[in-house]
Amino acid sequence: MGELMNAVKWQNAQKLEEILPEVWKELRVKVDRMIEQIGDKSPHVAKEDGVYDDMRVDWWTSGFWPGILWIMHEMTGKEHYKEAAWEWDGKFEQKSIIDNNFHHDVGFQYLPTAVIKHKLTGDKDGLRRGLQAANFLAGRFNIAGNFIRAWNQEKLGWSIVDSTMNLSILFWAAEMTGDPRFEHIGRAQADTVVQKFIREDGSVNHILSFDPKTGELIESLGGQGAGPQSAWSRGAAWALHGLVNVYRFTEDTQYLKAAQRVANYFLACLPEDYVAHWDFRADASLDNEPRDTSAASCAASGLIDLAAFLPPIEGAMYLRAAERMLLSLTVNYGTWDKPENQAILLEGTGNKPANSNVNVSLIYGDYYYVEALAKLQGWKQRIF
Repeated sequence: MGELMNAVKWQNAQKLEEILPEVWKELRVKVDRMIEQIGDKSPHVAKEDGVYDDMRVDWWTSGFWPGILWIMHEMTGKEHYKEAAWEWDGKFEQKSIIDNNFHHDVGFQYLPTAVIKHKLTGDKDGLRRGLQAANFLAGRFNIAGNFIRAWNQEKLGWSIVDSTMNLSILFWAAEMTGDPRFEHIGRAQADTVVQKFIREDGSVNHILSFDPKTGELIESLGGQGAGPQSAWSRGAAWALHGLVNVYRFTEDTQYLKAAQRVANYFLACLPEDYVAHWDFRADASLDNEPRDTSAASCAASGLIDLAAFLPPIEGAMYLRAAERMLLSLTVNYGTWDKPENQAILLEGTGNKPANSNVNVSLIYGDYYYVEALAKLQGWKQRIF
């Protein structure tokens, strides 16, 4: 009943700061319940029944649930979060020595498990596993075109904007080992994102196809966006958040400026309630197009850090936007009055062109929502 009463009361909030302590308290209750509901599952999608599925361990989203748990452990000091998160990087390692489908997204998997485990506890296995993942990602770099190869199978010359979010594991590895090759590769992929993925207006390509032998750019592919020249909102969020992360490691202002350009486009395209449609160019009106709460939560988390790196007056605009996005997610898209629902946010969009996972809950949307709220609550750690 308390959750329902809060959800009703929150409807009248004008600013996130008015309700943030209460939201954080209810979020702890929610995550505690999720531990019991999710158990050992590797969640990706919760559909109409609100029950998270159980994907294979090498699926790209497998790090987000333990990532939520590690954030909650650090924010609260409670051991049960650490206990629930502890084994995940070991599961990845065991899968990595048999047939698997690990690829460009190992950062999504190992950063919120092995890397943060080592940061918080000094665990040597976490350090070793994180460095192994960084080596694996570095090995996917194509020197001819300066890009990290996406996926496996026949996609030899494909690179995707999502990889921007995985680059932090390379920069972390450079810091841990003193080996600059990791930073060289991270910067090269980031440069390719800035120069070839981000368009002049700040919109973002999802997939670029290169000739894997010569490195020549062949074409833009629509991927999970509406088309080759569309503006997939989660792709913009990956670029925004990811390039802010690259700036944090490198202090190279070209990455900060590029992130700001993407942020400006993203914010200019938002509807009245500040939660992005799945693609900003999917339809002329967008009125009947689904939202993507995962794009909103990821972008909001990136905007918080972007604001912190800019002069106070300039940064305040981005921080206010992030807070408005998070307030809308909390009030309009949360599952606070649905204790049986295993997710936190509703109305995520996975892959609209394939008609796959539309109007669902997505574990990465939940993760970035928790990450963003933790930042506003004073969390200083950064995973991605």
